[in-house]
Amino acid sequence: MNALDVMQTGPVIPVIVIDRLADAVPLARALVAGGVRVLELTLRTSLALAAIERVAAEVEGAIVGAGTITRPEDIASVLRAGSVFGVSPGLTAELAEAARAAGLPMLPGVMTPSDVIAARAAGFTELKLFPAQQAGGIGMLKALGGPFPDVRFCPTGGITAATAAEFLAQPNVVCVGGSWLTPPDAVAAGDWNRITALARAASQLGAKHKG
Repeated sequence: MNALDVMQTGPVIPVIVIDRLADAVPLARALVAGGVRVLELTLRTSLALAAIERVAAEVEGAIVGAGTITRPEDIASVLRAGSVFGVSPGLTAELAEAARAAGLPMLPGVMTPSDVIAARAAGFTELKLFPAQQAGGIGMLKALGGPFPDVRFCPTGGITAATAAEFLAQPNVVCVGGSWLTPPDAVAAGDWNRITALARAASQLGAKHKG
């Protein structure tokens, strides 16, 4: 599975922060039950690697990736935990080399045309526009489409259930990332039915399959 395969699996990749390890598996199962199989578990808490390991081992149908990869050494850690793809907020030469050497499909974050040029030069044509809203949102995606017709984006950051469809309508957008599928209050309350309903609505936004 390469980065484009990951992006084309569904229209929304949930950005997941695990604060309680016990939440990881039921949360992932709730998302998969709603048709959202690609799950980005971010390395924003000390529990992240353990959560990735549990979800990868116990949640049938889940395609588990690690988000917030910022250091080359993170690559080996997330692979050991069971990640099959990675997402980063930005890109360095060292991070690119570590991902290539390990064979980990990556969605590196970009914010400017120079970032896109650097990422493409490093061999990446599937990118995360991040933070999408602060980077210019729809307008930036349209502007990037002209000079970079070969690049496909997963905009992430500030996207909501109300705005996702507009982003997905852009020809250079394959999927979007978002945290609205996992509201903190629903996770805290163990309201997995609500999360399944949000995932079902997200999965119906219309997956885009661009070759």
